[in-house]
Amino acid sequence: MNKGELVDAVAEKARVTKKEADAVLTAALEAIMEAVSEGKKVTLVGFGSFESRERKAREGRNPKTGEKMEIPETKVPAFSAGKLFKEKVAS
Repeated sequence: MNKGELVDAVAEKARVTKKEADAVLTAALEAIMEAVSEGKKVTLVGFGSFESRERKAREGRNPKTGEKMEIPETKVPAFSAGKLFKEKVAS
């Protein structure tokens, strides 16, 4: 499902126009990305949690040359599914 299909599904379930559903979905996604980028955790009960996690520096290899290289520490976005979401997928 892409964003357009999700907007259609939200518009149908919420009985609003596609334009309104798109605006709300876009605003929600932007708010989640903004909060996570600021180091905050966003929890949607039953759905899951979004947060940023530290990925430690590590040693890797250049796939072309096989040469060892240092991969620097970085922050990455992470999602953990909530209990209801996990149960829905499992059934």
